[in-house]
Amino acid sequence: MRRWSTAWIAAGVVALAAIAADAPALSNGFVSYDDGVYVLENPHVRAGLTAGGIAWAATATYAGNWHPLTWVSHMIDWSFFGAGPAGHHATSVAIHALNAALLFLALRSLTGAIVRSALVAALFGVHPLQVESVAWVAERKTLLCTCFWWLAILAYARWVAAPSARRLAAVVLATVAALASKPMAVTLPFTLLLLDFWPLRRHGDLGRRVREKWMLFAASAASCAITLVAQEGGHAVRSLERLPGSARVGNALVSYVTYLFRAFWPAELAVYYPHPGGGLSFRTVVGAAALLGALTALAWWQRGSRPHLAFGWLWFLGTLVPVIGLVQVGSQAMADRYAYVPLVGIFVAVVWEVAALVARLPESAARPALAGACLVVAALTVRSRHQAAIWHDTRRLFEHALAVTKDNAIAHVNLGLEDARAGDFVAAERHYEAALVSRPADPDIYNNLGTALARDGRLAEAIERFRTALSLRPDYGLAHANLAAAYYGSGRPAEAWGEVAAARASGVEPPAELLRALAAAMPEPRR
Repeated sequence: MRRWSTAWIAAGVVALAAIAADAPALSNGFVSYDDGVYVLENPHVRAGLTAGGIAWAATATYAGNWHPLTWVSHMIDWSFFGAGPAGHHATSVAIHALNAALLFLALRSLTGAIVRSALVAALFGVHPLQVESVAWVAERKTLLCTCFWWLAILAYARWVAAPSARRLAAVVLATVAALASKPMAVTLPFTLLLLDFWPLRRHGDLGRRVREKWMLFAASAASCAITLVAQEGGHAVRSLERLPGSARVGNALVSYVTYLFRAFWPAELAVYYPHPGGGLSFRTVVGAAALLGALTALAWWQRGSRPHLAFGWLWFLGTLVPVIGLVQVGSQAMADRYAYVPLVGIFVAVVWEVAALVARLPESAARPALAGACLVVAALTVRSRHQAAIWHDTRRLFEHALAVTKDNAIAHVNLGLEDARAGDFVAAERHYEAALVSRPADPDIYNNLGTALARDGRLAEAIERFRTALSLRPDYGLAHANLAAAYYGSGRPAEAWGEVAAARASGVEPPAELLRALAAAMPEPRR
């Protein structure tokens, strides 16, 4: 009984540490980067939790994803908090704190080690790389997915201790829930195989270990198929022609090393890291490959005497595979949110290795070592609080991104949108032009630039930018609609009607007020 009491107290302390690290997020607003798509401009979410909304969530592949439980979570938040950001952030902070506590309970259940498990969970809860998943409302999917992931591990530990159909069903249900929150959980069955290796030490027939998890692997395979369809439909998967295999492999190798470095030195974190494309030097890529190879060989060599090193390293490598960029989704090189689960492997390897070293020292060294660990947790907490405050609003978030990265077109575009909303079209133009330096063939930037110029009354320049956007993407319906408005404003209704027809052919209906104004100026041509 006392042991369980100590464990629950430790779980509570770990949860409070996670809350302390991310508490500044409670005073943040929404940001324009995906929070609109996920919450503020999503009519299904804004309707709150309804039967129709649940049905939509179960079947929709919206915003390039299928994650029904994530949508339901946002609907529940809207039902309680509406458009007030504080409630949405509070939910995210609470789930993150729960995740830290669940991680502790899972590790304690698997290993029996309270102090080491608490240190790993505390590092997970307060590390600055985790802030993006907590402070960004649109990243609720990562938090929910991980919550069910840890529940699946807890259920698996119980099933291994006393197998039964009921306990196996709990493992399967938690796995399906994790996948229904975010498809990154496709590696969950592999992490259970790692747990078989250590700390459960279920050695023997590997084939049998795989076969007993066949339902989990089947669920992961189905999630992969659904995700590919959803992301291709949402144009999230970049074509191999635009980003060749050598660039993707090189970026993946360097990203692994960067994640590892930032696990120990979490500085210069940004909401968006531009993809280097083919810009990485051969020396950089080879150096990253050599380091990863050396660490992998070391972990494998020590797998017998130090199995925690092999476990932690393989966990880190394996759980990053879906998001490391071999199949490029989006245009980023890497993302802090992708490290949310993988960092656990590094923390386990480090904490268990340091504990093993301290155990070889005189007993008097234990207290200073624990005090040093607490200082590390405290320092990371302070750094996380600073990082959470950076997410206060869109402008602060992307100005920080520009300060710590280079050639960040996405940061310039988002700041340009902020300036345009504020009516500062000259500043918006500067940001869009800066974005075009690194992405000169991006039709969206030309369309945004044209919109800013048109709102500033510079219609001739706006028309040229819209034309450039359409030369890059002829079926760009929004650019056709914007060009129609610019033509109308320039006194060219016949050309405006032509762009209206092109916009409709591309699936975009121009604004009703533009159509009424055009009809008053000139009847729609018969076609």
